[in-house]
Amino acid sequence: MLTDYELQALLLSLKISGVAVMVSLPLGILCAWLLARCRFYGKAILDGIVHLPLVLPPVVIGYLLLTLMGRNGVIGKALYEWFGLTFSFSWRGAVIAVAVVSFPLMVRSIRLALESVDPKLEQAARTLGANPLKVFLTITLPLTLPGILTGTILAFARALGEFGATITFVSNIPGETQTIPLAMFSFIETPGAESEAARLCIIAIAIALASLLVSEWMARMARNRLETQC
Repeated sequence: MLTDYELQALLLSLKISGVAVMVSLPLGILCAWLLARCRFYGKAILDGIVHLPLVLPPVVIGYLLLTLMGRNGVIGKALYEWFGLTFSFSWRGAVIAVAVVSFPLMVRSIRLALESVDPKLEQAARTLGANPLKVFLTITLPLTLPGILTGTILAFARALGEFGATITFVSNIPGETQTIPLAMFSFIETPGAESEAARLCIIAIAIALASLLVSEWMARMARNRLETQC
């Protein structure tokens, strides 16, 4: 049975990860489409920036976010003065941190799905009079749906497990920024709280495994539906 403290961390983790995925999904689709279908100067740079969080230490990402989005940061200071928005040491900042870390997984899955779509299908739709937006919404997007679902679930699972960037940018505040990994860290540092840490560990493993299974199931269902329609 979960205690109120553990339940609070679990619900906050689900909230932060869910909001992060929903906010980053449109941008993820756009970036994946640019990388898969467009040729432009600086494409390699964009590709490197998108995938940079995969190779950077999470603490470095958190420090960069603190420098940019903190109360006295380059962007954060302007947002606070103009709109009263603050991201450091708040759950909104945790959303940004986990979104940045999980973004490359989302983009990569969607990009691979876009690259697997036969361009001849899109060309055929254009010759029949469909404009580029209609082609994307009726041809490209449905055929890319399995990859979008996979990328979304993988990003959600990665966001649930984020630790370094979160604790560096928004600290470890119970009820505000303390997600499951941060709550586990607090329990590990507390003598005699090994059982609580182990319980949260099992919960984290269960959620991650369930996310992967749901991702595979949804992608398979989407592929079967597309094959049936074809």
